[in-house]
Amino acid sequence: MDFYEYISPRPEEEHMRLEVVARIHRVIKDLWPNAEVQVFGSFSTGLYLPTSDIDLVVFGHWETLPLWTLEEALRKRKIADENSVKVLDKATVPIIKLTDLHTEVKVDISFNVQNGVKAAKLIKDFKQQFPVLPYLVLVLKQFLLQRELNEVFTGGIGSYSLFLMVVSFLQLHYREDACSSNPNLGVLLIEFFELYGRHFNYLKTGIRIKDGGSYLAKDEVQKGMLDGYRPSMLYIEDPLQPGNDVGRSSYGAMQVKEAFDYAYVVLSHAVSPIAKHYPNNKSESILGRIIRVTQEVAEYRDWISVEWGQRSNNEPVLNCNGKTLYLSSF
Repeated sequence: MDFYEYISPRPEEEHMRLEVVARIHRVIKDLWPNAEVQVFGSFSTGLYLPTSDIDLVVFGHWETLPLWTLEEALRKRKIADENSVKVLDKATVPIIKLTDLHTEVKVDISFNVQNGVKAAKLIKDFKQQFPVLPYLVLVLKQFLLQRELNEVFTGGIGSYSLFLMVVSFLQLHYREDACSSNPNLGVLLIEFFELYGRHFNYLKTGIRIKDGGSYLAKDEVQKGMLDGYRPSMLYIEDPLQPGNDVGRSSYGAMQVKEAFDYAYVVLSHAVSPIAKHYPNNKSESILGRIIRVTQEVAEYRDWISVEWGQRSNNEPVLNCNGKTLYLSSF
């Protein structure tokens, strides 16, 4: 609980990110007054770490997606760090990647993609059903981040996959306190690591969260797939898009499994009766044995507190997914 309170987004961090969105929003509306900008992903659900990206999607009518037009405008308006802007126009979902010049916040911008917004709503619904979800997700995101296992493009587990794994765990490994406002977070975390680090059969089993949750036999899943295709090692059925395997790009799933197993062993030993005899038992928290926040991140958060902590709110400029965005002095 202490770590969750520490790592959770602070008001000044949210305000800073809202200003980033507002700056980009102004550029987009200047280019296309009728376009609609929406926030999705971890920033819209509140499940973001201090260094997490902001995900934006722009809805409008174009014959071809105007990736390069927006990229040029962001450069000219000095929104982005000059060396950070990248247009990934050949990706499955074409996006613009950039780092905000003023805050170092990373932003991904896509066009006319509905799934991200729908996923954000799904996540919010499950947060209401399982109040413990934010605690587990943020701790696990930090755990994967510091081991560089959190990026899909390097074979790790992305935020959406991780979220669905946590939901499945809570659905199928029911504990009374999982739905309460005062859960035993330590026990739940250890049991999560035990499940996905030791007991879950990645070779034969897939994950489904629809209709209360269930496990899928991969042999049965493969029967419904085209010849030559088979379920991925970490098969997670997309509840929003039938036939889509959310974990298909996580080719490093076995590395993640090993990391979860390691965490289970460490935490199990830390809470065992003999742990009180360990030399560092008093000086180190139990969670501190598997999770660290770097000095660089701590200093970045201190800088945000200084720069944004005392700022007064200006006139709101738009409302986006329930968040009011503010003009800044930039």
